[in-house]
Amino acid sequence: MSTSSRQIQSQAQQQVQTLSPQQILAVRLLELPAVELEDRIHSELLENPALEEAKDETQPDELLDTPSNAEDDAFADYLSEDDIPDYKLQENNRSRAERAEEIPFSDVVSFYETLRTQLSELELDEHQRELAEYLIGSLDDDGLLRKSLESVEDELIIYMGIDTNQQELEETLRIIQELDPPGIGARSLQECLLIQIRRKKESDPKDKLLDIEEQIIADFYEEFTRKHWEKIYKKLNIDEDVFEEAIADIVKLNPRPGASLGETIGRNMQQIIPDFIIETYDDNNITISLNNRNTPELKVSADFVDMLDENTRNKANQSKESKEAFIFLKQKMDAAQGFIDAVKQRQNTLLTTMKAIVDIQRPFFLEGDESLLRPMILKDVAEVTGLDISTISRVSNSKYAQTNFGIYPLKFFFSDGYTNEDGEELSVREIRRILKECIDNEDKKKPLTDDELAEILKEKGYPIARRTVAKYRQQLNIPVARLRK
Repeated sequence: MSTSSRQIQSQAQQQVQTLSPQQILAVRLLELPAVELEDRIHSELLENPALEEAKDETQPDELLDTPSNAEDDAFADYLSEDDIPDYKLQENNRSRAERAEEIPFSDVVSFYETLRTQLSELELDEHQRELAEYLIGSLDDDGLLRKSLESVEDELIIYMGIDTNQQELEETLRIIQELDPPGIGARSLQECLLIQIRRKKESDPKDKLLDIEEQIIADFYEEFTRKHWEKIYKKLNIDEDVFEEAIADIVKLNPRPGASLGETIGRNMQQIIPDFIIETYDDNNITISLNNRNTPELKVSADFVDMLDENTRNKANQSKESKEAFIFLKQKMDAAQGFIDAVKQRQNTLLTTMKAIVDIQRPFFLEGDESLLRPMILKDVAEVTGLDISTISRVSNSKYAQTNFGIYPLKFFFSDGYTNEDGEELSVREIRRILKECIDNEDKKKPLTDDELAEILKEKGYPIARRTVAKYRQQLNIPVARLRK
Protein backbone atom coordinates (compact mmCIF):
# COMPACT_ATOMS: atom_id res chain seq x y z
CA MET A 1 0.00 0.00 0.00
CA SER A 2 1.44 3.38 -0.95
CA THR A 3 0.67 6.67 0.62
CA SER A 4 0.87 10.09 -0.90
CA SER A 5 0.52 13.63 0.29
CA ARG A 6 -0.43 16.78 -1.49
CA GLN A 7 -0.43 20.48 -0.78
CA ILE A 8 -3.56 22.56 -1.11
CA GLN A 9 -3.40 26.32 -1.52
CA SER A 10 -6.38 28.40 -0.51
CA GLN A 11 -7.22 32.07 -0.13
CA ALA A 12 -9.02 33.66 2.77
CA GLN A 13 -10.09 37.25 3.19
CA GLN A 14 -9.51 38.68 6.65
CA GLN A 15 -10.00 42.20 7.94
CA VAL A 16 -7.41 43.28 10.50
CA GLN A 17 -7.23 46.69 12.11
CA THR A 18 -3.67 47.94 12.58
CA LEU A 19 -2.18 51.19 13.79
CA SER A 20 0.29 53.31 11.90
CA PRO A 21 3.76 53.86 13.44
CA GLN A 22 2.66 57.42 14.32
CA GLN A 23 -0.41 56.12 16.19
CA ILE A 24 1.68 53.53 18.02
CA LEU A 25 4.13 56.27 19.09
CA ALA A 26 1.25 58.42 20.36
CA VAL A 27 -0.15 55.49 22.37
CA ARG A 28 3.22 54.73 23.95
CA LEU A 29 3.85 58.35 24.91
CA LEU A 30 0.38 58.55 26.40
CA GLU A 31 1.24 55.81 28.89
CA LEU A 32 4.28 57.66 30.24
CA PRO A 33 4.09 59.77 33.40
CA ALA A 34 5.81 63.18 33.43
CA VAL A 35 9.24 62.01 34.58
CA GLU A 36 9.42 59.15 32.07
CA LEU A 37 8.26 61.48 29.30
CA GLU A 38 11.23 63.76 30.03
CA ASP A 39 13.60 60.78 29.71
CA ARG A 40 11.91 59.70 26.47
CA ILE A 41 12.24 63.18 24.98
CA HIS A 42 15.92 63.46 25.92
CA SER A 43 16.52 60.03 24.40
CA GLU A 44 14.82 61.11 21.16
CA LEU A 45 16.90 64.30 21.08
CA LEU A 46 20.07 62.20 21.22
CA GLU A 47 18.93 59.72 18.55
CA ASN A 48 17.46 62.10 15.96
CA PRO A 49 19.71 64.99 14.82
CA ALA A 50 16.73 66.63 13.08
CA LEU A 51 15.02 67.17 16.44
CA GLU A 52 16.22 70.03 18.60
CA GLU A 53 15.35 71.67 21.87
CA ALA A 54 14.01 75.17 21.33
CA LYS A 55 15.56 77.53 23.85
CA ASP A 56 14.11 80.95 24.56
CA GLU A 57 16.61 82.97 26.56
CA THR A 58 15.26 86.41 25.74
CA GLN A 59 11.56 86.19 26.52
CA PRO A 60 10.41 86.60 30.14
CA ASP A 61 8.35 83.79 31.70
CA GLU A 62 5.31 86.07 32.00
CA LEU A 63 4.85 86.09 28.22
CA LEU A 64 4.44 82.32 27.96
CA ASP A 65 0.65 82.55 28.29
CA THR A 66 0.16 85.25 25.63
CA PRO A 67 -0.95 84.41 22.07
CA SER A 68 1.88 86.55 20.67
CA ASN A 69 4.27 83.71 21.53
CA ALA A 70 3.29 82.10 18.24
CA GLU A 71 5.36 84.72 16.39
CA ASP A 72 8.32 84.94 18.77
CA ASP A 73 11.85 84.26 17.60
CA ALA A 74 11.97 81.13 19.75
CA PHE A 75 9.49 79.48 17.36
CA ALA A 76 10.84 80.96 14.12
CA ASP A 77 12.48 77.69 13.10
CA TYR A 78 9.26 75.64 13.10
CA LEU A 79 8.06 74.46 9.72
CA SER A 80 4.79 76.34 10.23
CA GLU A 81 2.94 78.23 12.92
CA ASP A 82 0.79 75.14 13.55
CA ASP A 83 3.90 73.29 14.72
CA ILE A 84 4.23 75.40 17.87
CA PRO A 85 3.60 73.05 20.83
CA ASP A 86 0.14 73.82 22.19
CA TYR A 87 1.11 72.50 25.57
CA LYS A 88 3.70 75.30 25.87
CA LEU A 89 1.21 78.01 24.95
CA GLN A 90 -1.35 76.55 27.35
CA GLU A 91 1.05 76.17 30.26
CA ASN A 92 -0.03 78.26 33.24
CA ASN A 93 2.13 80.33 35.56
CA ARG A 94 5.51 78.65 35.94
CA SER A 95 5.76 79.46 39.62
CA ARG A 96 2.84 77.07 40.14
CA ALA A 97 4.72 74.27 38.40
CA GLU A 98 7.81 75.05 40.48
CA ARG A 99 5.77 74.74 43.67
CA ALA A 100 4.41 71.39 42.48
CA GLU A 101 7.85 70.04 41.72
CA GLU A 102 9.17 70.80 45.18
CA ILE A 103 6.59 68.60 46.90
CA PRO A 104 8.20 65.33 48.01
CA PHE A 105 5.84 62.39 48.12
CA SER A 106 6.75 59.20 49.94
CA ASP A 107 6.04 56.27 47.68
CA VAL A 108 7.08 52.69 47.13
CA VAL A 109 9.04 51.78 44.05
CA SER A 110 6.63 50.79 41.29
CA PHE A 111 6.34 47.01 41.04
CA TYR A 112 5.81 47.47 37.29
CA GLU A 113 9.35 48.84 37.00
CA THR A 114 10.74 46.10 39.23
CA LEU A 115 9.13 43.44 37.03
CA ARG A 116 10.47 45.08 33.88
CA THR A 117 13.94 45.06 35.42
CA GLN A 118 13.65 41.32 36.08
CA LEU A 119 12.33 40.84 32.55
CA SER A 120 15.39 42.59 31.07
CA GLU A 121 17.59 39.89 32.62
CA LEU A 122 15.84 37.11 30.66
CA GLU A 123 16.78 35.97 27.18
CA LEU A 124 13.64 36.77 25.19
CA ASP A 125 13.20 37.65 21.56
CA GLU A 126 11.75 41.06 20.69
CA HIS A 127 8.22 39.68 20.13
CA GLN A 128 8.17 37.87 23.47
CA ARG A 129 9.48 40.96 25.25
CA GLU A 130 6.74 43.14 23.73
CA LEU A 131 4.08 40.66 24.84
CA ALA A 132 5.57 40.38 28.33
CA GLU A 133 5.80 44.15 28.82
CA TYR A 134 2.20 44.60 27.70
CA LEU A 135 1.02 41.86 30.08
CA ILE A 136 2.96 43.46 32.94
CA GLY A 137 1.31 46.78 32.15
CA SER A 138 -2.08 45.05 32.24
CA LEU A 139 -1.64 43.77 35.81
CA ASP A 140 -3.79 45.29 38.54
CA ASP A 141 -2.22 47.05 41.52
CA ASP A 142 -2.20 43.80 43.49
CA GLY A 143 -0.17 42.05 40.75
CA LEU A 144 -3.01 39.89 39.40
CA LEU A 145 -4.15 39.78 35.77
CA ARG A 146 -7.92 40.15 35.65
CA LYS A 147 -8.20 40.78 31.91
CA SER A 148 -8.89 37.75 29.78
CA LEU A 149 -6.12 36.74 27.40
CA GLU A 150 -8.66 37.12 24.60
CA SER A 151 -9.07 40.80 25.52
CA VAL A 152 -5.30 41.26 25.68
CA GLU A 153 -4.97 39.64 22.24
CA ASP A 154 -7.53 42.09 20.79
CA GLU A 155 -5.86 45.10 22.43
CA LEU A 156 -2.44 44.14 21.11
CA ILE A 157 -3.59 43.94 17.48
CA ILE A 158 -5.80 47.03 17.62
CA TYR A 159 -3.69 49.42 19.67
CA MET A 160 -0.14 48.14 19.27
CA GLY A 161 -0.27 46.49 15.86
CA ILE A 162 1.15 43.28 17.40
CA ASP A 163 -0.27 40.04 16.01
CA THR A 164 -0.36 37.20 18.53
CA ASN A 165 -2.59 34.38 19.78
CA GLN A 166 -3.73 33.05 23.13
CA GLN A 167 -1.20 30.21 23.14
CA GLU A 168 1.67 32.70 22.84
CA LEU A 169 0.13 34.84 25.57
CA GLU A 170 -0.24 31.78 27.83
CA GLU A 171 3.44 30.95 27.35
CA THR A 172 4.48 34.55 28.01
CA LEU A 173 2.27 34.75 31.09
CA ARG A 174 3.99 31.66 32.48
CA ILE A 175 7.31 33.50 32.08
CA ILE A 176 5.94 36.43 34.10
CA GLN A 177 4.65 34.02 36.75
CA GLU A 178 8.25 32.85 37.23
CA LEU A 179 9.27 36.36 38.33
CA ASP A 180 9.44 37.49 41.94
CA PRO A 181 7.56 37.72 44.18
CA PRO A 182 5.72 34.40 43.65
CA GLY A 183 2.10 34.90 42.64
CA ILE A 184 2.71 37.78 40.22
CA GLY A 185 0.69 37.39 37.02
CA ALA A 186 -1.90 35.03 38.50
CA ARG A 187 -5.41 35.29 37.03
CA SER A 188 -7.20 34.56 40.30
CA LEU A 189 -6.49 34.36 44.00
CA GLN A 190 -6.60 30.56 43.75
CA GLU A 191 -3.91 30.56 41.04
CA CYS A 192 -1.91 33.11 43.04
CA LEU A 193 -1.81 30.82 46.10
CA LEU A 194 -1.03 27.74 44.00
CA ILE A 195 1.92 29.48 42.33
CA GLN A 196 3.35 30.37 45.75
CA ILE A 197 2.90 26.84 47.12
CA ARG A 198 4.47 25.26 44.02
CA ARG A 199 7.40 27.67 44.18
CA LYS A 200 7.97 26.54 47.78
CA LYS A 201 7.79 22.91 46.64
CA GLU A 202 10.56 23.57 44.11
CA SER A 203 12.76 24.75 46.97
CA ASP A 204 11.81 21.88 49.29
CA PRO A 205 10.36 18.95 47.28
CA LYS A 206 10.51 16.61 50.30
CA ASP A 207 8.09 18.70 52.40
CA LYS A 208 4.92 16.58 52.43
CA LEU A 209 2.93 19.34 54.11
CA LEU A 210 3.20 21.37 50.89
CA ASP A 211 1.47 18.53 49.02
CA ILE A 212 -1.46 18.83 51.42
CA GLU A 213 -1.54 22.62 51.04
CA GLU A 214 -1.58 22.30 47.25
CA GLN A 215 -4.42 19.79 47.40
CA ILE A 216 -6.45 22.05 49.71
CA ILE A 217 -6.21 25.02 47.33
CA ALA A 218 -6.49 23.01 44.10
CA ASP A 219 -9.37 20.69 45.09
CA PHE A 220 -11.15 22.37 48.00
CA TYR A 221 -10.73 26.08 47.28
CA GLU A 222 -14.41 26.96 47.69
CA GLU A 223 -14.57 25.18 51.07
CA PHE A 224 -11.30 26.92 52.02
CA THR A 225 -12.74 30.38 51.30
CA ARG A 226 -15.80 29.53 53.40
CA LYS A 227 -13.57 28.19 56.20
CA HIS A 228 -15.32 24.83 56.27
CA TRP A 229 -12.28 23.22 57.90
CA GLU A 230 -13.93 20.06 59.19
CA LYS A 231 -15.36 19.19 55.79
CA ILE A 232 -11.93 19.58 54.17
CA TYR A 233 -9.79 17.50 56.55
CA LYS A 234 -12.36 14.72 56.68
CA LYS A 235 -12.33 14.47 52.88
CA LEU A 236 -8.53 14.53 52.89
CA ASN A 237 -8.52 11.89 55.62
CA ILE A 238 -5.66 13.50 57.50
CA ASP A 239 -4.98 14.29 61.14
CA GLU A 240 -6.59 17.50 62.37
CA ASP A 241 -3.27 18.80 63.75
CA VAL A 242 -1.57 18.33 60.38
CA PHE A 243 -4.48 20.05 58.70
CA GLU A 244 -4.27 23.05 61.06
CA GLU A 245 -0.56 23.33 60.37
CA ALA A 246 -1.23 23.37 56.62
CA ILE A 247 -3.92 26.05 57.02
CA ALA A 248 -1.57 28.13 59.17
CA ASP A 249 1.00 28.02 56.36
CA ILE A 250 -1.55 28.89 53.67
CA VAL A 251 -2.86 31.97 55.47
CA LYS A 252 0.72 33.29 55.57
CA LEU A 253 0.81 33.38 51.75
CA ASN A 254 0.53 36.74 50.05
CA PRO A 255 -2.82 37.42 48.31
CA ARG A 256 -1.52 40.73 46.89
CA PRO A 257 2.00 40.09 45.55
CA GLY A 258 2.06 43.34 43.58
CA ALA A 259 1.30 45.50 46.61
CA SER A 260 3.84 43.69 48.75
CA LEU A 261 6.62 43.99 46.17
CA GLY A 262 7.08 47.68 46.92
CA GLU A 263 7.11 47.02 50.66
CA THR A 264 9.69 44.25 50.27
CA ILE A 265 12.21 46.53 48.61
CA GLY A 266 11.59 49.28 51.11
CA ARG A 267 10.00 52.69 51.12
CA ASN A 268 11.96 55.64 49.82
CA MET A 269 11.47 59.36 49.71
CA GLN A 270 11.00 59.38 45.98
CA GLN A 271 9.96 62.75 44.64
CA ILE A 272 6.74 62.16 42.75
CA ILE A 273 6.22 64.75 40.05
CA PRO A 274 2.47 65.25 39.54
CA ASP A 275 1.38 65.21 35.92
CA PHE A 276 -1.52 67.57 36.62
CA ILE A 277 -1.81 70.66 38.82
CA ILE A 278 -5.39 71.34 39.88
CA GLU A 279 -6.03 74.48 41.89
CA THR A 280 -9.32 75.47 43.49
CA TYR A 281 -10.05 79.10 44.38
CA ASP A 282 -12.47 80.73 46.82
CA ASP A 283 -14.89 81.61 44.02
CA ASN A 284 -15.25 77.88 43.21
CA ASN A 285 -13.17 78.22 40.07
CA ILE A 286 -10.95 75.26 39.25
CA THR A 287 -7.91 75.50 36.98
CA ILE A 288 -6.23 72.52 35.36
CA SER A 289 -2.73 72.58 33.94
CA LEU A 290 -0.03 70.13 32.99
CA ASN A 291 3.21 70.09 34.91
CA ASN A 292 5.59 70.62 32.00
CA ARG A 293 8.35 72.53 33.71
CA ASN A 294 11.06 70.06 32.75
CA THR A 295 9.56 69.07 29.42
CA PRO A 296 11.65 70.90 26.80
CA GLU A 297 10.17 72.69 23.83
CA LEU A 298 10.90 70.84 20.63
CA LYS A 299 11.47 71.98 17.07
CA VAL A 300 12.73 70.64 13.79
CA SER A 301 16.34 71.63 13.18
CA ALA A 302 16.68 74.74 10.99
CA ASP A 303 19.84 73.27 9.47
CA PHE A 304 17.90 70.22 8.32
CA VAL A 305 15.18 72.47 6.86
CA ASP A 306 17.79 74.44 4.90
CA MET A 307 19.55 71.32 3.67
CA LEU A 308 16.27 69.77 2.58
CA ASP A 309 15.31 72.96 0.71
CA GLU A 310 18.67 73.01 -1.03
CA ASN A 311 18.37 69.35 -2.04
CA THR A 312 14.85 69.98 -3.33
CA ARG A 313 15.98 72.95 -5.49
CA ASN A 314 18.83 70.93 -7.01
CA LYS A 315 16.82 67.74 -7.43
CA ALA A 316 17.33 67.62 -11.21
CA ASN A 317 21.12 67.52 -10.91
CA GLN A 318 21.39 65.17 -7.94
CA SER A 319 23.94 62.37 -7.82
CA LYS A 320 23.17 58.99 -6.24
CA GLU A 321 24.81 60.13 -3.00
CA SER A 322 22.74 63.33 -3.00
CA LYS A 323 19.54 61.36 -3.47
CA GLU A 324 20.46 59.11 -0.56
CA ALA A 325 21.20 62.19 1.56
CA PHE A 326 17.82 63.64 0.59
CA ILE A 327 16.07 60.44 1.70
CA PHE A 328 17.99 60.49 5.01
CA LEU A 329 17.11 64.15 5.66
CA LYS A 330 13.45 63.58 4.82
CA GLN A 331 13.19 60.51 7.05
CA LYS A 332 14.78 62.25 10.03
CA MET A 333 12.65 65.36 9.59
CA ASP A 334 9.47 63.31 9.28
CA ALA A 335 10.42 61.40 12.44
CA ALA A 336 11.14 64.65 14.30
CA GLN A 337 7.88 66.25 13.23
CA GLY A 338 6.00 63.04 14.07
CA PHE A 339 7.49 62.99 17.56
CA ILE A 340 6.53 66.65 18.13
CA ASP A 341 2.98 65.91 16.98
CA ALA A 342 2.78 62.85 19.27
CA VAL A 343 3.87 64.91 22.28
CA LYS A 344 1.27 67.55 21.43
CA GLN A 345 -1.40 64.88 21.04
CA ARG A 346 -0.42 63.37 24.40
CA GLN A 347 -0.73 66.68 26.22
CA ASN A 348 -4.08 67.48 24.61
CA THR A 349 -5.45 64.03 25.46
CA LEU A 350 -4.26 64.34 29.07
CA LEU A 351 -5.90 67.75 29.49
CA THR A 352 -9.15 66.56 27.90
CA THR A 353 -9.29 63.52 30.19
CA MET A 354 -8.41 65.42 33.37
CA LYS A 355 -11.01 68.09 32.59
CA ALA A 356 -13.69 65.39 32.30
CA ILE A 357 -12.60 63.83 35.62
CA VAL A 358 -12.74 67.22 37.35
CA ASP A 359 -16.18 67.95 35.86
CA ILE A 360 -17.54 64.62 37.11
CA GLN A 361 -15.87 64.84 40.53
CA ARG A 362 -16.21 68.63 40.95
CA PRO A 363 -17.64 68.45 44.54
CA PHE A 364 -14.51 66.62 45.70
CA PHE A 365 -12.14 69.12 44.09
CA LEU A 366 -14.06 71.96 45.78
CA GLU A 367 -14.23 70.42 49.26
CA GLY A 368 -11.62 67.67 49.40
CA ASP A 369 -14.11 65.34 51.11
CA GLU A 370 -13.65 61.74 49.91
CA SER A 371 -17.32 60.97 50.61
CA LEU A 372 -18.24 63.45 47.83
CA LEU A 373 -16.59 61.30 45.16
CA ARG A 374 -19.21 60.08 42.73
CA PRO A 375 -19.22 56.60 41.23
CA MET A 376 -17.10 56.85 38.09
CA ILE A 377 -15.67 54.22 35.78
CA LEU A 378 -13.51 54.46 32.67
CA LYS A 379 -16.59 54.30 30.45
CA ASP A 380 -18.05 57.46 32.06
CA VAL A 381 -14.95 59.51 31.21
CA ALA A 382 -14.77 57.97 27.73
CA GLU A 383 -18.35 59.06 27.01
CA VAL A 384 -17.67 62.65 28.14
CA THR A 385 -14.43 63.00 26.18
CA GLY A 386 -15.35 60.94 23.12
CA LEU A 387 -12.10 58.99 23.60
CA ASP A 388 -11.73 55.22 23.67
CA ILE A 389 -11.89 53.42 27.04
CA SER A 390 -8.37 52.04 26.48
CA THR A 391 -7.12 55.61 26.03
CA ILE A 392 -8.68 56.68 29.35
CA SER A 393 -7.10 53.63 30.98
CA ARG A 394 -3.66 54.62 29.71
CA VAL A 395 -4.07 58.19 30.92
CA SER A 396 -5.17 57.11 34.41
CA ASN A 397 -2.37 54.58 34.84
CA SER A 398 0.74 55.76 36.75
CA LYS A 399 -0.34 59.42 36.67
CA TYR A 400 -0.72 61.76 39.66
CA ALA A 401 -2.66 64.95 40.23
CA GLN A 402 -1.75 67.65 42.73
CA THR A 403 -4.81 69.28 44.30
CA ASN A 404 -5.38 71.72 47.14
CA PHE A 405 -5.92 68.69 49.36
CA GLY A 406 -2.91 66.57 48.44
CA ILE A 407 -1.43 64.47 45.66
CA TYR A 408 -3.58 61.61 44.38
CA PRO A 409 -3.09 58.90 41.75
CA LEU A 410 -5.72 59.29 39.04
CA LYS A 411 -7.07 55.83 39.87
CA PHE A 412 -8.18 57.29 43.22
CA PHE A 413 -10.99 59.17 41.47
CA PHE A 414 -12.49 56.01 39.95
CA SER A 415 -14.91 53.73 41.79
CA ASP A 416 -17.90 51.54 41.01
CA GLY A 417 -21.46 52.68 41.61
CA TYR A 418 -24.57 51.24 43.18
CA THR A 419 -28.15 52.34 42.53
CA ASN A 420 -30.64 52.07 45.40
CA GLU A 421 -34.40 51.49 45.22
CA ASP A 422 -35.06 55.22 44.75
CA GLY A 423 -32.79 55.35 41.71
CA GLU A 424 -30.10 57.29 43.59
CA GLU A 425 -26.56 56.44 42.53
CA LEU A 426 -24.31 55.66 45.47
CA SER A 427 -20.54 55.32 45.63
CA VAL A 428 -19.16 51.90 46.50
CA ARG A 429 -16.35 53.71 48.30
CA GLU A 430 -18.93 55.40 50.56
CA ILE A 431 -20.69 52.08 51.26
CA ARG A 432 -17.39 50.44 52.20
CA ARG A 433 -16.60 53.34 54.53
CA ILE A 434 -19.93 52.94 56.35
CA LEU A 435 -19.47 49.16 56.46
CA LYS A 436 -16.07 49.59 58.10
CA GLU A 437 -17.53 52.01 60.65
CA CYS A 438 -20.22 49.45 61.55
CA ILE A 439 -17.60 46.74 62.10
CA ASP A 440 -15.27 49.06 64.03
CA ASN A 441 -18.11 49.91 66.43
CA GLU A 442 -19.47 46.39 66.86
CA ASP A 443 -19.40 44.40 70.10
CA LYS A 444 -16.22 42.35 69.72
CA LYS A 445 -17.66 39.65 71.96
CA LYS A 446 -20.57 39.27 69.56
CA PRO A 447 -19.44 40.49 66.12
CA LEU A 448 -21.97 41.24 63.44
CA THR A 449 -22.69 38.63 60.78
CA ASP A 450 -22.99 39.59 57.11
CA ASP A 451 -26.78 39.26 57.37
CA GLU A 452 -26.83 41.66 60.33
CA LEU A 453 -24.54 44.09 58.53
CA ALA A 454 -26.86 43.98 55.49
CA GLU A 455 -29.81 44.89 57.74
CA ILE A 456 -27.90 47.81 59.31
CA LEU A 457 -26.88 49.13 55.90
CA LYS A 458 -30.48 48.82 54.71
CA GLU A 459 -31.63 50.95 57.67
CA LYS A 460 -29.02 53.55 56.71
CA GLY A 461 -30.39 53.71 53.16
CA TYR A 462 -28.06 51.19 51.48
CA PRO A 463 -30.19 48.13 50.67
CA ILE A 464 -27.56 45.73 49.41
CA ALA A 465 -27.57 41.94 49.44
CA ARG A 466 -25.70 39.84 52.00
CA ARG A 467 -23.32 38.48 49.34
CA THR A 468 -22.49 42.08 48.35
CA VAL A 469 -21.73 42.89 51.98
CA ALA A 470 -19.43 39.86 52.06
CA LYS A 471 -17.66 41.06 48.89
CA TYR A 472 -17.07 44.58 50.27
CA ARG A 473 -15.94 43.13 53.61
CA GLN A 474 -13.37 40.98 51.80
CA GLN A 475 -12.18 44.02 49.83
CA LEU A 476 -11.54 45.72 53.18
CA ASN A 477 -9.55 42.65 54.31
CA ILE A 478 -11.97 42.10 57.22
CA PRO A 479 -12.52 38.45 58.22
CA VAL A 480 -15.89 36.80 58.86
CA ALA A 481 -17.68 37.34 62.18
CA ARG A 482 -16.46 34.17 63.92
CA LEU A 483 -12.84 35.19 63.29
CA ARG A 484 -13.32 38.71 64.67
CA LYS A 485 -14.01 37.59 68.24
